[in-house]
Amino acid sequence: MDSANRIHYECTRCGNCCRWEGIVRLQEDEIDRISEFLGMTPQTFVEAYTRLAPHRRGLALIDNEKGHCIMLTEDGLCRIHPVKPEQCRGFPNVWRTPDWRKHCQARPVASP
Repeated sequence: MDSANRIHYECTRCGNCCRWEGIVRLQEDEIDRISEFLGMTPQTFVEAYTRLAPHRRGLALIDNEKGHCIMLTEDGLCRIHPVKPEQCRGFPNVWRTPDWRKHCQARPVASP
């Protein structure tokens, strides 16, 4: 949240953040939640969709052949949106890159 303006940004599901180069780190409980949502065992999910994160600190989602998040569908939506990782849920309110507005289509919404 932008505390100076009390603005909260609402995701429009444009999928642009899923196309950026970067790492989507996974927490242990997220692995269980995502694998259950996808109808597979945690082990199968880890083997098919994750890699070792930099510095060997946990797991991260792999990229697809275009370099986008593996969970980004052909129609530009997040395949796991209802259970997406906290890192994804936090963008752009909890964290953001310096040039995030050039790509992100989130709508500013006044906070109560």
